[in-house]
Amino acid sequence: MRLRSALRERPGTRTMQDRLVWQAASLLLAYPDDGQAERLDIVDELLGHINGPVAELLEKTVTALRAREPMAAAVDYVETFDMRRRATMYLTYWTAGDTRNRGREMLAFASAYRAAGVQPPRTEAPDHLPVVLEFAATVDPEAGRRLLTEHRVPIDVLRGALAEANSPYEPTVAAVCATLPAVTDQEVRRAERLAKAGPPAESVGLQPFTLTVPPRKGTPSV
Repeated sequence: MRLRSALRERPGTRTMQDRLVWQAASLLLAYPDDGQAERLDIVDELLGHINGPVAELLEKTVTALRAREPMAAAVDYVETFDMRRRATMYLTYWTAGDTRNRGREMLAFASAYRAAGVQPPRTEAPDHLPVVLEFAATVDPEAGRRLLTEHRVPIDVLRGALAEANSPYEPTVAAVCATLPAVTDQEVRRAERLAKAGPPAESVGLQPFTLTVPPRKGTPSV
């Protein structure tokens, strides 16, 4: 992993600390498949280089996931992120919702990846939070931070939904929020409105669009 080798460079800088948090969060927010144990081991390694309260937040998720049986963890993941609209990790769902604008916004993610010299993932949508975190951690931290900051409100809505559900993933999303600029009062109000009313929608004239990359099964309908 590119980021693990970079630990020998300047692990104490703010940018490197944030990249470590993003990489750990990307691994923890992945679907708990057969590679889960290995991902948790990598996160443990990364935690050895992360300082402050964010390390404690990530450790909470690690501890909770290690305590769960694989099948139970998989069921919980699907129920949490695929069955609850407010807990979706597809960031453009909250900024564009069921409108034609979502295709354009997803293209913006894909374009950012290509501008950094990498291709969008083939097995996941480019706005999926773990994908964005992986990009920010291992490819282009500046562009990645911009994408995350621009979608801070959706990330806050996600964190709130996970907190209400008492989800073990909430501390990890909270750790991601801690790496981003503090929210303004206006952003707080917008997050509250989104959480209450849901994403934007068009009732007429909606035309289908083609996603930049195939979405994972369970993507909220658009």
